[in-house]
Amino acid sequence: MAVSTIKERIRRDIHTVWEAVLAVDHYGAWRSDLKKAEVINEKQFVEYAKNEYATTFTVTAIEPYKRWEFDMENSSMKGHWIGLFASKGNDTEIEFTEHVTPKKWFMKPFVKSYLKKQQAQFVLDLKKALEK
Repeated sequence: MAVSTIKERIRRDIHTVWEAVLAVDHYGAWRSDLKKAEVINEKQFVEYAKNEYATTFTVTAIEPYKRWEFDMENSSMKGHWIGLFASKGNDTEIEFTEHVTPKKWFMKPFVKSYLKKQQAQFVLDLKKALEK
């Protein structure tokens, strides 16, 4: 299993950051790595990469403006994501941790670097979206 954490301070209030991160149905508008995201129900959503590769997410915990967790799975991996949110005055501190197990043995050496790249892109895209 690979574990990767990213921690950043975003120059927006916690309500704005929380709402942007949890508005899954809007991901296609600001995430550079996705074609679209579909909400299945209040506990599940599916993200489609630019190449249509689908990943299913199942929400396992939610504490408004504090914590959001979900399990994730596709044909290549399964894992768990934990998002922590903390108000720092007019800013928000986020800490996102992913625990991922590849389903294919040959992917094992690349998982951690892939996660770090994905996390950095998500945060960069989020910051850009919040600047608008």
